[in-house]
Amino acid sequence: MADDLFKALADPTRRVILDELTERSGQTLFEICGRLAVKHGLGISRQGVSQHLAVLEAAGFVVTRREGRYKFHDLDTAPLRHITERWPLPDPSPDRSAPEENPS
Repeated sequence: MADDLFKALADPTRRVILDELTERSGQTLFEICGRLAVKHGLGISRQGVSQHLAVLEAAGFVVTRREGRYKFHDLDTAPLRHITERWPLPDPSPDRSAPEENPS
């Protein structure tokens, strides 16, 4: 599962898509394509954006829902917990946080 997460985050276009869904979750493919073109100057086809969304969905970053003939894409940041749980930061203990003194 971690491989899918890192693969999804490795591509700069997918990170821009995640940024856009962070700004406004629940967008259609048409809306995402428009924002990528206008706001970011990315000349990517609808099929290309759709493929990026499929990778993000496989990694769990995007959840889709259908309402009538529209398909909405929502951001889900829960997969990021897998990364933070894999490499947790140690709790600093009082004796480890103090700088060591050099005995002379």
